[in-house]
Amino acid sequence: MSETIKLDQFLKFQCIAQTGGEAKMMIWEEEVSVNGELETRRGRKLVNGDRVTVFGTTYVVNLD
Repeated sequence: MSETIKLDQFLKFQCIAQTGGEAKMMIWEEEVSVNGELETRRGRKLVNGDRVTVFGTTYVVNLD
């Protein structure tokens, strides 16, 4: 896997969102934060160790 992953791809990869459209809506509706800060860019690049929180659950990015 590459050294980064886009936020919308991560949401799909983790099965948080079933489709890209669903991931986009979660982000646009301000339901996603990265490292404790609200994130509204679906193309935000994530790296190992980033923490993505959706609906109160936090996922740690692990691209290894």
